[in-house]
Amino acid sequence: MDDMNYGFSEEQIMIRDLARKIAQEKVLPKRQELDEKSEFPRELIKEFAQADLFRVFIPEEYDGLGGGCLEMSIATEELSRTCAGVAVSYAASALGAFPLLLFGTEEQKKKYLPRVASGEILCAYGLTEPNAGSDAAAIETTAREDGDNYVLNGTKIFCTNGGEADLYTIIAMTDKSRGARGATAFLLEKGTPGFSFGKKEDKLGIRASATRELVFENVSVPKENIVGRPGMGFMVAMKVFDTTRPGIGAQAVGIAQGALDAALEYAIQRKQFGQTIASFQVIQHTLADMAIQIEAARGLVYNAARLIDSGAKNVSIYSAMAKTFASDVAMKVTVDAVQIFGGYGYMKDYPVEKMMRDAKITQIYEGTNQIQRNVIALGLIKRSKGKK
Repeated sequence: MDDMNYGFSEEQIMIRDLARKIAQEKVLPKRQELDEKSEFPRELIKEFAQADLFRVFIPEEYDGLGGGCLEMSIATEELSRTCAGVAVSYAASALGAFPLLLFGTEEQKKKYLPRVASGEILCAYGLTEPNAGSDAAAIETTAREDGDNYVLNGTKIFCTNGGEADLYTIIAMTDKSRGARGATAFLLEKGTPGFSFGKKEDKLGIRASATRELVFENVSVPKENIVGRPGMGFMVAMKVFDTTRPGIGAQAVGIAQGALDAALEYAIQRKQFGQTIASFQVIQHTLADMAIQIEAARGLVYNAARLIDSGAKNVSIYSAMAKTFASDVAMKVTVDAVQIFGGYGYMKDYPVEKMMRDAKITQIYEGTNQIQRNVIALGLIKRSKGKK
């Protein structure tokens, strides 16, 4: 809520207030047009860069502000409160940069991270394929060793920032006989010969973001572009998701908070039967439940982000909980917001129908909520067995 600081440092409060100000002044006026036209918010990305928002999750030694998952989540939440499509275009660059942050060599970090921090380059992450969604180990894109290079062939789908980003982390199979242990992560720059993009997807929600297919046709990548070591690709992918899933939770919290803000304002103004609908107990209880759920989700997200930033190990359960609960809340709260608006809520003149459309993807990407529940349950079982 606006009057709570949640134990934030002065710098974290500044990040929150700055992101909120930019969202209200720069994003809000363009929200509906970007959604309707399915237009990538290139000019807004420049605004974020000028405001140093891309620096918040980059270490100081690479021209960042030295923050981490919590700072990224704070900024993402505030931007999502106004427009999740714009917010995910920002957050996806963090997703694409985290493989470098977690596993990159010093040379790789020095080459790319200052440019990510300044907003000069956007990042993206390529894992999902037509036959490899929830089963990430089933990827079919191959990387064949060829002297000092690897040659990539295959296809990735549903890549956020696809075609717009300048730097991509791609997971490909270097040794199919080893299964998941045969995957390797590569850094690939836009413009590399043989690397092209499919059509821009026409989506239900987050329409301002660009979602494209990535196509690799004999793409030559130097060995120094491997992130980690050969065979570490699946581990890189999973560790990155452990770190970034609270960001999806933050996106969901932002969407839900935006929906509650709109529903509350409408309920106070809308009159029926001679009084505002906010005076009816059924509406009051709905608003109260929305607020309770949002605060619970926000607490889970901030707790998971703080655990990650503290260097704690075995954060998978908490990261999955934050993403799952917050995204389920976002879906429920936005549906309730549309209901409070009644017929008006179904119209594009009001923002809650967009928020409901945007909320759905948070239950799906970076691991469906069904898969997250698997992660949580298996983690609990493993932990219980370890105590015996």
